[in-house]
Amino acid sequence: MQQRLYRDLTPWYRLLDPPEDHAEEASSYRAAFERAALTPPRTLLDLGSGGGHNAYHLKRCFRCTLTDLSGDMLALSRELNPECEHIPGDLRTLRLGRTFDAVLVHDAVMYMTTVDDLLAAAATAFMHTRPGGAAIFAPDGLAETLREQTNFLETDSGGRALRGVEWKWDPDPNDTTFVVDYALLLRDGTSVKAVHDRHIEGLFPRTLWIRVLEQAGYRVESMQRPVGEGITDEIFLCKKP
Repeated sequence: MQQRLYRDLTPWYRLLDPPEDHAEEASSYRAAFERAALTPPRTLLDLGSGGGHNAYHLKRCFRCTLTDLSGDMLALSRELNPECEHIPGDLRTLRLGRTFDAVLVHDAVMYMTTVDDLLAAAATAFMHTRPGGAAIFAPDGLAETLREQTNFLETDSGGRALRGVEWKWDPDPNDTTFVVDYALLLRDGTSVKAVHDRHIEGLFPRTLWIRVLEQAGYRVESMQRPVGEGITDEIFLCKKP
């Protein structure tokens, strides 16, 4: 079953993750795609696009096709990006029968919790990348760098407000997953409700990521992504020969 953030809590999603927070990272994706592609990229496939927050910035430079497993999230993205093409699909099995200059696999890749899942996602991306094009895989963390972390959440928008905690932790360091727990208080007018949403996410070492992406057929290099306050993390820029 999909996590609640992508089902019944979707109307609250933008309070948790505002589109404007993605401007800096989207700019880094655009620059990397333009640097990597043999010819100027014009089309982009966003695999696991979620609410369309990266596309909101990238559509100024690319003709974007957005795909996601959650129909609720695609509906949210259509509100923000009505000019973009939206297609429901699982990034492990999607087959559109066409290729794109650039392919973005953002944090939806974190829901690949086995090596087989990761291999399937990489194959999907490669199949949809045109020769001479590029793909970016942007996991939220690698096994070498993940640390237990607590983030406090506070957002207000009109008559609604969100307060909460995001807690990343790893109950079993010997497997390929970790846990992200959200404990949220959601206020709409004078009504407040408390919710808990647990996300089981994949966790793999850097060497495995590179091996999987190379096995798909890409030439792989690491790149630094800005994540705010002058901090960067490592993601992967992949070129298709």
